[in-house]
Amino acid sequence: MEFRNPEFFSSAVANYAGLLQASLKSNNLLCGKSVHAHIVKLALTFSAYAMNNVISLYAKTGSISDAHKVFDRMPVRTNCSWNGILSGYARNGAIEEARLLFDEIPERDSVTWTTMIVGYNRMGSFANAIETFAEMVKDDVLPSQFTLTNVLASCAATGSLGIGKNIHSFVVKLGFSGCTPVANSLLNMYAKGQDLVMAETVFSRMELRDISSWNTLITSLLQNKKVELAVELFHQMSQHDIITWNSMISGFNQLGHDNKALRFFSSMMKDPSLKPNRFTLGSALSACANTENLKYGKQIHGYIIRTKFDTSGAVGNALVSVYAKCGGLEAAHRVINLRGIDNLNDVAFTALLDGYMKLGNIAPARQIFNSLEEKDVVAWTAMIVGYIQNGVHNAALELFRKMVKEGPTPNSHTLSAILGVCSNMASLNHGKQMHASILRSMNGRLSSSVASAIITMYSRSGSIADARKVFDLIRWWNKDTTTWTSIIIALAQHGLGEDALQLFDQMQALSINPDHITYVGVLSACIHIGHVEQGRGYFNLMQNVHNIEPTLSHYACMVDLFGRAGLLQEAYNLIRNMPIEPDVIVWGSLLSACKVHKNVELAKEAADKLLILDPENSGAYSSLANLYSASGKWEDAAKTRKLMKDNGVKKEQGSSWIQVGDSVHVFGADDVVHPRKLEIYEKMDGIWDEIKKMGFVPDTASVLHDLEVEVKDQILKYHSEKLAIAFGLICTKENMTLRVMKNLRICNDCHTAIKYISKLTRREIIVRDATRFHHFRDGSCSCKDYW
Repeated sequence: MEFRNPEFFSSAVANYAGLLQASLKSNNLLCGKSVHAHIVKLALTFSAYAMNNVISLYAKTGSISDAHKVFDRMPVRTNCSWNGILSGYARNGAIEEARLLFDEIPERDSVTWTTMIVGYNRMGSFANAIETFAEMVKDDVLPSQFTLTNVLASCAATGSLGIGKNIHSFVVKLGFSGCTPVANSLLNMYAKGQDLVMAETVFSRMELRDISSWNTLITSLLQNKKVELAVELFHQMSQHDIITWNSMISGFNQLGHDNKALRFFSSMMKDPSLKPNRFTLGSALSACANTENLKYGKQIHGYIIRTKFDTSGAVGNALVSVYAKCGGLEAAHRVINLRGIDNLNDVAFTALLDGYMKLGNIAPARQIFNSLEEKDVVAWTAMIVGYIQNGVHNAALELFRKMVKEGPTPNSHTLSAILGVCSNMASLNHGKQMHASILRSMNGRLSSSVASAIITMYSRSGSIADARKVFDLIRWWNKDTTTWTSIIIALAQHGLGEDALQLFDQMQALSINPDHITYVGVLSACIHIGHVEQGRGYFNLMQNVHNIEPTLSHYACMVDLFGRAGLLQEAYNLIRNMPIEPDVIVWGSLLSACKVHKNVELAKEAADKLLILDPENSGAYSSLANLYSASGKWEDAAKTRKLMKDNGVKKEQGSSWIQVGDSVHVFGADDVVHPRKLEIYEKMDGIWDEIKKMGFVPDTASVLHDLEVEVKDQILKYHSEKLAIAFGLICTKENMTLRVMKNLRICNDCHTAIKYISKLTRREIIVRDATRFHHFRDGSCSCKDYW
């Protein structure tokens, strides 16, 4: 309908209408306003079509109030009038006002509904967009391809795969399947919904694919770790744009295939028609940082400098990460000085922090950590792990407690690291505190890796009962190979080999495949209970049934198994026939067995081989010298000790420690440093006399020096583990279990003495030595004197 006046067909009206149309097409608000002002001034009357152009111009350029004024003055409004003003509200983020206007529109056509859906979609109100589409269908209004692409985008964003599939059926019914933009939207929805089968189905049925189709499927394949299929699809493409290359490079980078990411980056850079953008460079630099490939990182940095590429955002942060992770902290700071430290993100800050920690520079690392306004879990974990790597365990524990109180929820990596600290400290008190903190922070739900770390922590802290309790509380479907392996190793180390092997059988019955570490635990269980034939059977089972090639650890276990049983020649033959070169642990296992069974000749060969591999191995010299002494070859023993001294090799001193309250007390043999030494020595003297009355006879033969018996008796009395036990008896309540840790293998005399002490004091005494745990109770040991 038109509103006529005498000048309706005049040239002025035609000219102004043409100017309005031109202003709309060019989004020239200033020109449009000027034309509109002239129209108002001359009181010209225009068609609704022309006035709709004025509304559209104001709406598109953000002048909603001006658009509404024109709209309000129109005597007759068409659908285009309503849709124009609606589009203005929706386009400019006034979605609530748009909805109010939408509800007033007397007749809504496809454009009206689509405008509202697009508005919701742009504002991130995806659920409202989907709901509006449902109302549109209910109102029997047919959608356009633009409607469908937007509602499918909303389904993709919300993961509403069920609704999306219903819309897919609607698409087929309406005949839009062959429309490439709609098919691409379907493809994107299925890809984001992790329904790779349907994504591939849509892709295969597309009549016409554009480059976006290929890129979407490739990205989806990489996100689902279908690397080979993604590469195959990439090579099928007739052309690749920057998005294609970015999909491959960032996809490989995110999957940890950083070398592949760099190879694709190199290939892309050979195409002169393509220029990397910030996503390309960010991913390539991230790959360099992850692989610590400083050389390639410098080449990319050179390209950035030559092309004057903007280093704000991801690119600059990635550059800092490359230099920080590769030890180039000075270069990292030069990049920061050019860009400003305020532009760094948490990833770059964390890389800097990690770089300082690796160099042992704790103070600047902590300063960086403290300067982070928003500390994410990666930053907290990096700082905690840094403390651990530098041996500052108490600081790591303190920071973890702070993280639980005021930081983000710790992840599996954080928890495994902090539990490792408790394991290394062998502090049951700290371990229990950490366990409680972890349960609170994770609402009682433990991942497999964290549960395994807790089991290991309790085991290494001497509480196998707590370790077993944690394992038993995990539901069977949450127990994976790592969990089973942790408890099997724990039981083996505590001398409960039968229980360990029983669990291994249960593990197999549940069709949970063991890995190479599981078999180390299984073979260790056989070692500690002396089951030679069973161990031999498991060694064969590992290779023939589970297809696991034996590693040096497995061979060391078998040598230890044969050696402890006195099968020294079989152990030696196994070493000679190994398909891989034996290491220090393998030869060390044979040497230890030779020492126990007093095979001097074979011990000498084992020691010689060991010292070729590790010339500063004090254990090899000591074991050989002690064996000579035990065999009465005092001259050879003296020569070995002299050779050790001449070569500048120092014997590792035995030490033992015990935790009382929150303090850890460390003792050496004949310790004279402890502030309560007189009290400790007096206690030990009394114990020594009492256990002798019970029948204990000091093993003076284990003192491998040519000394008087009385002197040997005194030396044996004040071994480090005995002093630690004496201190524990002084400082703890009666009936309380004592847990003592020792850095070397417990000697025969201490082992026998502690059995008597446990009976005398009616205490359980748990000793962890270099190879296993000994649980002393009522005069006997869990190892049954086989260690």
